[in-house]
Amino acid sequence: MHPHAGQPPLVPCRAQGPGTELFIVEGESAAGAVARVRDGEFQAVLALRGKPLNALRAPRSRVADHAFFAALSAALGVPLGTATPSEPRYGRLLLLMDPDADGIHCGALVVAFLHRWMPFLVDRRCVEIVRPPWGEVVAADGTPALAWSDAGLRALATARPAATVMRRFRGLAALDAALLARTCVAPATRRAQAVTPADAAEIALLLGE
Repeated sequence: MHPHAGQPPLVPCRAQGPGTELFIVEGESAAGAVARVRDGEFQAVLALRGKPLNALRAPRSRVADHAFFAALSAALGVPLGTATPSEPRYGRLLLLMDPDADGIHCGALVVAFLHRWMPFLVDRRCVEIVRPPWGEVVAADGTPALAWSDAGLRALATARPAATVMRRFRGLAALDAALLARTCVAPATRRAQAVTPADAAEIALLLGE
């Protein structure tokens, strides 16, 4: 696949179809980190550079010309707005964004695009949001405990008075490889939740459909 100008290329996997996964991440650093720990047999990676367009209000021509949306459409093998699509190249689309305000907004904008232009993926429960850890508290004996929100991180620090380190992760690239693989990439251990049609409709409403 030849990416549009300014769009990082797809990191493909060897298989296609059901059982495969396409991770959408923020930026090339995150894409590189995920690509190093993913299973190259069935897991592919596509980086999002900057915040995507709000595809709910934009005309079709502008959405089709958007570098990331064009790259995503090409990666999936699904033309924009296809009413009766053939089987996508990837069985599952995983939105793996940083757990901060920008990451949440980016994920919402991608869901809005899918809601408007590829709703069959949401209808089939093929889209999932992966929750990366927010930070960790390490006790004096070296035992770490993970948190998935700022409130959770502070609660852990309060509950573990013997803790010596409280660390906020600054993006996926800040996670060590083993932790990234276990909490975000490996299907058996990552925290992921499918996006339902009701979820997508709510996001679209919030973004001004």
